[in-house]
Amino acid sequence: MPPPTRDTFATDELAIVLSHYNLGVIESITEFKRGSRRSPKLGIVTDSGKYLLKKRAADRGGLERVTYTHAIQHHLVEKNFPLPRLQCPVGSSDTILALGESLYEVFEYVSGHPYSGEPRETRAAGRVLAEFHSDLADFPDARSFASSGYHDALGVQTGLNAVPTSVTAHDSAAGKEAEVLALTSFLFEAYTSAADKVEQAGFAEWPESVTHSDWHPGNILYKRGEVLAVVDYDCAKPGKPTCDIANGALQFSIIASGTPDSWPDHLDLLRIREFLSGYEEHSPIDESRMELLPHLMIEALIAEAVLPIAATGTFGRFGGFGFMQMVRRKVRWIQSHADQLRVVA
Repeated sequence: MPPPTRDTFATDELAIVLSHYNLGVIESITEFKRGSRRSPKLGIVTDSGKYLLKKRAADRGGLERVTYTHAIQHHLVEKNFPLPRLQCPVGSSDTILALGESLYEVFEYVSGHPYSGEPRETRAAGRVLAEFHSDLADFPDARSFASSGYHDALGVQTGLNAVPTSVTAHDSAAGKEAEVLALTSFLFEAYTSAADKVEQAGFAEWPESVTHSDWHPGNILYKRGEVLAVVDYDCAKPGKPTCDIANGALQFSIIASGTPDSWPDHLDLLRIREFLSGYEEHSPIDESRMELLPHLMIEALIAEAVLPIAATGTFGRFGGFGFMQMVRRKVRWIQSHADQLRVVA
């Protein structure tokens, strides 16, 4: 089964969208193949600078959702938080361009380098996440949009139930139905067990504010070891900052090179330590909540994999079966090294 195709801009659509902006004389336009396939992006170079044009995916909540995330970004600009600036269409003070049922955004293009894995960059990612939470503590509309996340999510459990069908339809899992069922059963038990432990620790009473909800290396650009810009606010929502912290520590500690079957089982404990230390350079972390770091990591790891695999049978360019086998190996490692992770936290 071929991977899902990436949505693109139609030629006439692109011409109409660009006519609403004053970006200067266009010198080049290139496809920007990152992020969701359902949200096409173009890099645009003009005589006045570089920009990124993005069409919002139709399943990302519509105008209300985009308005909410833009309000967050405008608030962060006022706080001098590092992020690309949104551009307004000609004659408008709004940074959203709505044409029919389609929504578009134009950002300034930030030329930084990706995460290298260096301790200084890992620490900076933790510190800037703390700044994000702090800067949005006075966001006036923090609870205006429905909250959801990776913790104890019905969508994740439903997705796990759908995985056997979606994965076995893919060539990589053909004839392996029993293995897929056993794998899915393990992940379901690991997810629900971790969620139960977090709930029993009083999750419902933890403080809530705006969370980024997608804090990973691919959404951060660097310059000389420091964060130059944080991108992609599509998932921002009210939530528990501790979930952002745990997911960030997970994402920055995963060692990934080659195909998932070659990824090591372990997480990089040094990176976790640097990330959490960076966060605490700005804001203290509640020790009682961070004792639950292993359980939150398990939930985040499974949730991130399950939703796209349940929908497509794949995770990006990787087959869903192989990717979920990698997730199982890492979940087992986290379970068996929980004490070490708690000491790090």
